Amino acid sequence: MDNNNNAVLLQISDQGVATLTLNRPEVHNAFDDSIIAALIEALESTDRSPEVRVLVLRSNGRNFSAGADLGWMKRMAQNSHQENLEDAGQLARLMEVLNNHSKPTIGLVQGAAYGGAVGLAACCDIVIATEQSSFCLSEVKIGLIPAVISPYVVRALGERLSRRYFLTAEPFSAKIAADAGLVHQVVPHADLLDEACSRFIAQLRRNSPQAMHAAKELIFAVSQKTIDQSVIDDTACRIADIRVSAEGQEGLSAFLDKRTPNWIED
Repeated sequence: MDNNNNAVLLQISDQGVATLTLNRPEVHNAFDDSIIAALIEALESTDRSPEVRVLVLRSNGRNFSAGADLGWMKRMAQNSHQENLEDAGQLARLMEVLNNHSKPTIGLVQGAAYGGAVGLAACCDIVIATEQSSFCLSEVKIGLIPAVISPYVVRALGERLSRRYFLTAEPFSAKIAADAGLVHQVVPHADLLDEACSRFIAQLRRNSPQAMHAAKELIFAVSQKTIDQSVIDDTACRIADIRVSAEGQEGLSAFLDKRTPNWIED
């Protein structure tokens, strides 16, 4: 994929790993409406593709992303409320599509992740950062709020840390992000991001694609829900459904026969 003068790159390997890269290092990978549209298009196409097994979201340069492009924000401030509503809806759509992507998603964060970039990280299933990485919900500094990313960031950080960092707009470290659950692994420096990512990819590619998709849907179905009879019945239905599915049958048969299931290619 080639969008906005190569600002968004998409590559799919022979192993089914889709790598989606922000490529505006000269402006710290800040994104605007055209880049958001390109990201949505790439995410939707990889979601539909049967060839894709894992999605990796990353960026080129020293910093993961500075969030919203200031030129874009200045332009939108001059537009009507309706135009701003429609524009914000696109960013909200980006977060929704990434969060609900049917394939496992891995975010690689080097350097700074500011504003909306924290939302991108919060929407990934697995996030790897470096010890030098920093995160910042900086919106209130310029009179704004982290609105459309908030459902995902609050779930990743928790309400207490969100109440601090939404209000102070102070940067916080990868260690704090990891302790909170926003980041899953911290590596010493950016040169080790690929190695850590490869280990996760190898692990994920050994699992049933259908089951991983169903597992993601299961998390969304039970998260923060009261454990009542409807939730209990729903989970029973989900395991019954997947037991009789093609991959469920293949996985169980392979386990009992002590052989490799057919979704493992190597």
